Amino acid sequence: MKHTAAQKYAGQRDLRYREMGGANPRHLTTEQVDHFNREGFIPRVTVFEADEAEANRRYIDGLLERALAEGDDSYSINGWQMTCAGVHDLCTNPLIVGVVADLLGPDVICLGAHYFCKLPHDPKEVSWHQDAAYWPLTPPRTVTAWLAIDDVDRENSALRVIPRTHLMGALTTELSPEDDANVLSEKVPDAERLGAPVDLELRAGQISLHSDLILHGSRRNDSNRRRCGVALRYLTPEVVSIEEDWYRLSIWCRGSDPNGNWANVPRPAGG
Repeated sequence: MKHTAAQKYAGQRDLRYREMGGANPRHLTTEQVDHFNREGFIPRVTVFEADEAEANRRYIDGLLERALAEGDDSYSINGWQMTCAGVHDLCTNPLIVGVVADLLGPDVICLGAHYFCKLPHDPKEVSWHQDAAYWPLTPPRTVTAWLAIDDVDRENSALRVIPRTHLMGALTTELSPEDDANVLSEKVPDAERLGAPVDLELRAGQISLHSDLILHGSRRNDSNRRRCGVALRYLTPEVVSIEEDWYRLSIWCRGSDPNGNWANVPRPAGG
């Protein structure tokens, strides 16, 4: 019998939100930090200029071509910081890490990078979910920087969040049916009863930031345009994993890991 993550990790995680950020942020404004704590997300921060964003796009085009040639799908580029220098470089980008440090503090560890590439007329959706509910991590001190590789808007399936749901603790989930178009294995049913969704529209080279407890997802891409973004996951070293395997893909981006739990994957030579 299959179980939800909540059933699997029952009693082993603290999923209560605690405020992020300090008194003197360097890259974010105090208002942006307050918005994150109050609403659970920051809608947009520019980290790459147009030429850099185009270079990111060309690089990802190559990764996607490789994945598809190997028989994988457009959602399978996950954890490639282990073997691809370009992905490792995105994870450790000083400006992205600096922005995240304004929320997490001086010690920042990257858990990994996952590309969500919705091709034109992609029928799949990412149903409403909380990252923290899926992951075997505690406490919920993980921030996702969602980097737009393509221009992303409501028409081509922008990431959506439901504000303030990060303050509600762990929400009830159910398993997705086998024939469901959901990219994920679980979803929060009737999520929009909890608030009105906000579409995080971004230009290529911008990031949005969201808490691991906020409800988020994306609709199917009914447009003629691709929608590609990479979810860069960052946490503080106080976070521990119930499953040992989760420690091995991480990178120390800033500061240190006083408890020595998290791996520090070196920059690979190729890719």
